[in-house]
Amino acid sequence: MAARLPAAFRAAMRPATTLPKPSISQEARRSFQTSRTLLADATVTTTRRPVGAFRGSLFGFLAGSVIAGGALYYYVIDEYKVSNELLTEDIYALQSAVQRIEGYVKRLEEESKSKK
Repeated sequence: MAARLPAAFRAAMRPATTLPKPSISQEARRSFQTSRTLLADATVTTTRRPVGAFRGSLFGFLAGSVIAGGALYYYVIDEYKVSNELLTEDIYALQSAVQRIEGYVKRLEEESKSKK
């Protein structure tokens, strides 16, 4: 059947792959080869997996909470010791004042008995 068609139709029905290829010199062709050093560099490099935002923020929050809690604990303990020392000093001062007053009262009682 193709032999019965005129030559113009046969040329139009030819597939596009039968078109003549442009001549490219051997030097102009692109080479897809790589050297051994480039291949060796490609296999040596490893990529680190980045830390995810969720894991990083969770770790940061926990670390900050622990540090702040520890600092607060030591601050509260230090303040407790200072206030406890002040209270103890006040108690000793009150005790000595009561003993002095007790001594004055005993002396006054002795003086009042001796005058009678």
